[in-house]
Amino acid sequence: MGANFAYRNTRDFEFILKEWLPSEKIFSYDQFSGYYSKDDIKSIFEPIIKFCKEVVEPVNEAGINNPSQFVDGKVISPPGMGDLFRQLQQEGWGTSNISDEEDAMVLPHILYAMIWEMIGAANPSLTPYIELTDGSAGLIQSFGDEKLKNMFLPKMMDGSWSGTMCLTEPGAGSDVGDISSKAYPTDDSRIFRIKGTKIFITGGDNDFTENIVHLYLARVEGAKPGTAGISLFIVPKYWVNEDGSLEENDVHTTGIEHKMGLLGSITASLSFGDNNACRGWLLGTNPLENDGVGNGMAQMFQMMNLARLETGLSALSMLCNGYYNARDYCKDRIQGRPFTNPRGDRTAIINHEDIKRTLLMGKAHMEAIRAMIYKTFFAFDVRHRDADPAARKKASDLIDVTTPLCKAYTSDEAWWLLGEAIQTYGGYGYMNEYPISQIARDVKIYSIWEGTNFIQSLDLVGRKWSMEKGQVFAEFMQDIQDFYENNKTNKSFLKEFAILEQALKAYAEIQDTVQVFKKEQRMEMVPLYSRRVLTATAQLYAGSLILDQAIIADQKAKELEVDHYDYDFYAGKIASARYYLCNVVPNVISTASIIKNDDTSAIDIPVGSFEY
Repeated sequence: MGANFAYRNTRDFEFILKEWLPSEKIFSYDQFSGYYSKDDIKSIFEPIIKFCKEVVEPVNEAGINNPSQFVDGKVISPPGMGDLFRQLQQEGWGTSNISDEEDAMVLPHILYAMIWEMIGAANPSLTPYIELTDGSAGLIQSFGDEKLKNMFLPKMMDGSWSGTMCLTEPGAGSDVGDISSKAYPTDDSRIFRIKGTKIFITGGDNDFTENIVHLYLARVEGAKPGTAGISLFIVPKYWVNEDGSLEENDVHTTGIEHKMGLLGSITASLSFGDNNACRGWLLGTNPLENDGVGNGMAQMFQMMNLARLETGLSALSMLCNGYYNARDYCKDRIQGRPFTNPRGDRTAIINHEDIKRTLLMGKAHMEAIRAMIYKTFFAFDVRHRDADPAARKKASDLIDVTTPLCKAYTSDEAWWLLGEAIQTYGGYGYMNEYPISQIARDVKIYSIWEGTNFIQSLDLVGRKWSMEKGQVFAEFMQDIQDFYENNKTNKSFLKEFAILEQALKAYAEIQDTVQVFKKEQRMEMVPLYSRRVLTATAQLYAGSLILDQAIIADQKAKELEVDHYDYDFYAGKIASARYYLCNVVPNVISTASIIKNDDTSAIDIPVGSFEY
């Protein structure tokens, strides 16, 4: 069983930053103008590829061969995981990038995300430790007072401590409002006794940090039921005394999960307060002083929304690395003769028609999803640092709309696309000595993490469609419509723009049909079709973005000779866009037809019928 980080260059990243998105806007912000420019991009990326191959990937392979263990009540992490975690934190590639200090040396969100696409591809089991520490530190930074910030953030940023997000319980998964964890007041109004059980806690324990800082959801005794009464607490594994010393905090690991993937990442079951000695710091309003209302869910959603986007980024990492591995195998594997010349010489399978189709299918999805995800990360930089309130508002609206798309569409598509990548190997794809099988096992969790993809689809149709009385989503759709109107006469892509036009009309029909369901009080039709609606939304949006990239690539390709070193790159961008528009975007049209057909068989079938 092996691992293989198969990124060979960063040309697509460079295209996104230097030729497609107006990244000069980002690099002109005060925080970055003295450190970075578009000309520095290649010099930043190239060492990362080398670092991933020589340092990060070997730790992933060690984790596959020596998975996380739970022995005699203690966890055992794969060899090298702790050293790598600390190295990335101390060298500034991790949690320190969340700093809100204006003089801090941080990376733009979009550049940071691209780096973590590569690191995540090289070691997907490592990524959750960094991302969860980032997220939990970010919550403390946003909602903690100076005492809490000084107590926790320096150690979390330098890799001494890690962090987690503690939501799920045995009796409450997606329905967080039903959690049973309780918090009881003490003599200090900010400190509460904590009692409860949490499961599926990624990074919930390890053997390489001095402390683990759990951001823990619980209901203060006497608070309102449901999500309204939930509060957020900082519950460290070891309590931090005033002098900085640590002591036991009655937090215990009861086991770790045995997973199909991410074998080097520990997912723990945790018990808090078995001996009534667990304490936590309250973040935000005390519900007993606020009519029983806590603000824990609103606070946690800050972390969850970023985590959803990062989950999509992780799925993209796996998709890209799987595609690159399949490509390399197909270039090297000699089998068969050309279909058009059966008596010719044997050839590499990358020359066979169905293999080329499969690889282009992966490449097209990869580049369309990359465009969607990195346009969203670009918006993070604008929202965080732009001086223009209107620009910040537009960026924030884009993030709100596209987060469920980036999370759900990416992780849904990556799963079956990696299945297609396995297919290119033939029988060897089923063997563990090739990395593609492990990549497929690793990727599946991302459609489940941070709210299942069904939940993401309800967020889109139930909330994002109706934000500000529908104005936010209407403006999102208008941007796609404007792109079509401004470019529909481009002679190089007349067929593709004709498909985009049909898809835009079909999407309007999807929205109209769903609105009719709501008016008729047939609310069961919304969850029945919401995942298909999300997929269609992402395909329409990603299709417009990859076509936008193709227009640029087409202009550049026409300026080059066919033997120019960059010609194949631009030709590939054009081919990806053509494939995606001609083979993927038509799903929007078929989805409209399916929803308008009003099939209710999945609702009407008796539950007993599933027995046969």
